[in-house]
Amino acid sequence: MTEEPREARRRLLDPVDRISEILFGLIMAVTIVGSLSIATAGRNDVGVVLWGALGCNLAWGLVDAVMYLLRTATERARNAERAALLPRHFVEAFAVFVAVVLATFPVVVPFMLIGDVARAMRFAQAITLVMLFFAGLALGRYAGYAHPARLGVLMSAFGALLIAIVKALGG
Repeated sequence: MTEEPREARRRLLDPVDRISEILFGLIMAVTIVGSLSIATAGRNDVGVVLWGALGCNLAWGLVDAVMYLLRTATERARNAERAALLPRHFVEAFAVFVAVVLATFPVVVPFMLIGDVARAMRFAQAITLVMLFFAGLALGRYAGYAHPARLGVLMSAFGALLIAIVKALGG
């Protein structure tokens, strides 16, 4: 019996894929937004940061979706199945794209609501750290860790480290 019937019944994306894509997107968003603030240093141009961050989020979502398809095709070929992608795989890739864009969108919202780039940046960073905590917590729960909040704290600490590095570079 082939893997196709079982594969068709499984979830669209497993929890690790969903949470990982959100974590990757948030980590990318905090570094890109920080880098954009470096590029616009001395100017209080919220629009530049906003459109740059949105563009990067869309691009990152697209890259993640394409990489998902590449990984899926590689796994199918390696498992001696046919390497051709099924329509389901394209739906899953679109789900990856949507997950990344939606997860990183809250990081951009402060730039829509606050006219001062530095202040909007602080709110965006705080939102990112909170979201990293909850994504890490969800991943820790799924993994069955006795203390899943520790992974949440670890992910937030990683985000804080990235923010500190970006700030040290002038962001």
